[in-house]
Amino acid sequence: MEGLKFYKDRVCLNCLTNSIENAKELYEVSEGHVALGLLSADYPDAASAIEDMKRYQGEVDNSISVGLGAGNPGQWKAVAEISAAIRPKHINQTFTAGGYTRALTGEGPFMNSMVAPCGKPGYVKVSTGPLAKELEPAVVPVETAIAMAKEQGANSLKYFPMGGLKCREEFEAVAKACAENDFNLEPTGGIDLENFKEILSIAVNAGVKKVIPHVYSSIIDKESGATRAADVKKLYEMIKEVVG
Repeated sequence: MEGLKFYKDRVCLNCLTNSIENAKELYEVSEGHVALGLLSADYPDAASAIEDMKRYQGEVDNSISVGLGAGNPGQWKAVAEISAAIRPKHINQTFTAGGYTRALTGEGPFMNSMVAPCGKPGYVKVSTGPLAKELEPAVVPVETAIAMAKEQGANSLKYFPMGGLKCREEFEAVAKACAENDFNLEPTGGIDLENFKEILSIAVNAGVKKVIPHVYSSIIDKESGATRAADVKKLYEMIKEVVG
């Protein structure tokens, strides 16, 4: 299976979609350099999600990103089960459920491992699972988190919730660590048309091999619930500018 399509092998956009028509439009304006998010939390169970997501796969070359839904750790098992059944190109997962998910899906899908800002540059919170998140935070050096994510079969760190550039110094440290430790990065949370270019530039200029910025609610039309293709086109143009 061919993997995600990265612009110049560096950047692939991640955004939500709410219909096959919308998905096809977003795929077209980004020339395929996109992972189209479908959230497990939007379905009553894994079986219905599998049935619906299969409808999308053939329309957009399987460029589907199975999501938790606002980083909801309670969806970790549904994401794993859905991904095992449809083998999408991209999977979002909690830090603690990576190994379970990789065992079910095999090596094909590009899977992230969700970590969170902790208020201390050079460190991240890895207790992003449904039980661990309620306890004293497990905060570790970014390098250690990367090594642990690799051991579970993950391809990248999903850094969420960023709040845009509120944790800029922490994000810069994460990007630097990913670059130095041959790992990929997915900045997520509060990214919009105003701060996208700066956030992407931080990761690209740090030398991160592959970057998947997630841009969600800020580009969704409030009335239709669909991601605006015109905004995705603007983001794609910014990707071209940053990557060169």
